[in-house]
Amino acid sequence: MPVRARIVVGVAAAAVAVLAGGAAWQLLAERSTPWARFFGSAAAPLAFVGSDTCAQCHPAEAKLWRSSQHKLAMDHATDKSVLGDFNDASFDYYGVRSRFFRNNGKFFVETDGPDGKLATFEVKYTFGIEPLQQYLIEFPDGRLQALSLAWDTRGKDQGGQRWFHLYPDEEIKHDDVLHWTKLNQNWNFMCAECHSTGVRKNYDAASDRFATTWAEISVGCEACHGQGSRHAAWARAKQSWWPFSKIEDRTKGLLVRFDERRDVVWRIDPRTGNAARNFTPALVRKELETCGRCHARRGEFSEDWVPGRFLSDTHVVSPLARGLYYPDGQMRDEVYNYGSFKQSKMFAAGVTCGDCHEPHAAKLRAPGDGVCMQCHAAEKYATAAHHRHESASPPLACASCHMPERTYMVVDRRHDHSLRIPRPDLSARLDTPNACNDCHADKSAQWAVSAIETWHGTNRRGWRRYAKAFHSAWTDQADAAALLGAVAGDANTPAFARASALTELAPYLSPANINLARRALADPDPMVRIGALDMLANVSPSQIWPLVAPLLTDSNRGVRIHAAALLAAVPSASQPPADREPFQRAAAEFVAAQRLNADRPEARSALGNFYTRRGLASDAEAEYKAALRLSPHYTLAAINLADLYRQLGRDGEGESVLRAAVAFTAECGAASRARPRAHSAQAARRCARRIAPCRRTRSRASTICVCLCRRVAFGRGCRRCHGDPQGEPGPPSHRPRHLAGARQL
Repeated sequence: MPVRARIVVGVAAAAVAVLAGGAAWQLLAERSTPWARFFGSAAAPLAFVGSDTCAQCHPAEAKLWRSSQHKLAMDHATDKSVLGDFNDASFDYYGVRSRFFRNNGKFFVETDGPDGKLATFEVKYTFGIEPLQQYLIEFPDGRLQALSLAWDTRGKDQGGQRWFHLYPDEEIKHDDVLHWTKLNQNWNFMCAECHSTGVRKNYDAASDRFATTWAEISVGCEACHGQGSRHAAWARAKQSWWPFSKIEDRTKGLLVRFDERRDVVWRIDPRTGNAARNFTPALVRKELETCGRCHARRGEFSEDWVPGRFLSDTHVVSPLARGLYYPDGQMRDEVYNYGSFKQSKMFAAGVTCGDCHEPHAAKLRAPGDGVCMQCHAAEKYATAAHHRHESASPPLACASCHMPERTYMVVDRRHDHSLRIPRPDLSARLDTPNACNDCHADKSAQWAVSAIETWHGTNRRGWRRYAKAFHSAWTDQADAAALLGAVAGDANTPAFARASALTELAPYLSPANINLARRALADPDPMVRIGALDMLANVSPSQIWPLVAPLLTDSNRGVRIHAAALLAAVPSASQPPADREPFQRAAAEFVAAQRLNADRPEARSALGNFYTRRGLASDAEAEYKAALRLSPHYTLAAINLADLYRQLGRDGEGESVLRAAVAFTAECGAASRARPRAHSAQAARRCARRIAPCRRTRSRASTICVCLCRRVAFGRGCRRCHGDPQGEPGPPSHRPRHLAGARQL
């Protein structure tokens, strides 16, 4: 063979060998964890790598993050992290003197413990940074409990640098559900997910113990971007000398690409002074759904959260509900920002969180009104002709009128993110708040109406047109069904409000409006589909099976779970054969959701309800009893258990359960008699409707159940979690992100 030919053949053979070797190594990359990481293959395991790893390639973002409140959301208690006065400081609260001190480099508090007696507890962690800092106490069973005594981190000139109690106007004793040692101040459920990264609750129901873990103690990069192992593997592969590792991956190994603002231009129309987006936003707003995980009033039912997906896939989001919002959608209780912003005209126009907030520093992109002037012409809106307060000192900001503040946790002022125009006309008719009278508290709402009409005319309909509907629903007006139906059927109404209207329509379902639910079951927004399922809650499951069964395979887990719960009463033998397997899968997801929250009486009671509908009486009984062991305050579990006993012909046991619950709620009521409240006949009727299932018999247990339900509806303990039937919110809870009884899965 000629030399030249031999050379060509040799080169070809070498190339083949290299290619074969590359293929072999690539095969290893797909099958072997270490090589998968090396090559950046999609086979790389999904795991947390830590913010320090991210910082190696993203130093600018890491620098911004290190100065953010996210970075300081939780920390070990050290001289650097603890801001409170632990130099033998003391604080008096309803006869209890608590003392804060140090010993051997550790931080301690002497205060009332779970039995009401003074005891000393070590502070293990700090919680938050501004405008207050809380402290976490570790208990032997793995619980971390948040002290209700907090440090005001504001400056002295603002009234800060002091200890204060989160419930200053009522005495919280050791047997109260809001006492710092009790269930509703438990970090593992109430707080952990949003103050740390990669949290796994790891609650063991059998032993009633937690083994909660986190990947990173504070809110790190992966709290928003998701596990970074595949992205890190991709980055290493891109830097590698090995040519076969440089395989293009359009995702870059990321679980989500926050690219919804890429190529977006907001052009201000000189005629209106307002900007418009250059193209229509996507259905799923990835930033908002990701931020909403912690900036929403919601309850977690799955730890398999993936950034950028609809929040309803892993969390129950509280809709517009009495006690949480005002009828016009303004925030009332501590609902955070997600639900408010989803009602806004800004959201409808395509604005997203990152347009106003720099996500790594968690600060506004521009000072003062500069954020607003990105899209609203200063020459039109930053003028006295618009705001009419030229002599105000200090000058009014845009947020003063369009994002009014409410104060939570005593010192934490938060802006309403529904971005609305002031509507004192609604205040005059519906008793909702408005920005004008927030400042001019000495004036009437009608005075503010007259001023605004003089300045801006009488057409003040605004963007949201559902205040009257929710007000009518929450006050049992005759026109509630018609008004709610108009809201639910209006495609121009924010989906968040439509979903809420569908939920409120459940007591008013009729042949005249059932098509609203039928259409909403196919809505692209999962919250609307869930609202439609709520609307059908009082219909016989066998009647609505054809309508609801397709949602057992919905793309959204929250929808599937609601569908399974709604259809649970249909025996397996009566289900269409083609639907049995989808139902079983969705039912398993429902059970898993409740098992995740087995530390909560709401979840145990919800699972008991599910088992009751499935005909599993012994399993249901066990769940109701477990709920009452976790919290005797959760009287709804007692009602459900008694009703189960009634169905089983065990009225005597049911009566005993109810009498015990009545005695317990009577004690709670006695503790709060210093604050008597009037209750309307309408509220009593709403309570009676709630307990209709308990009144099917005329047994003594039934009568006790009626009495007990009224105690629950009007009692202090119930208001704390759910608000009362009149729509009055309970005392603001410092971490109210739990699944309310009326909104269980």
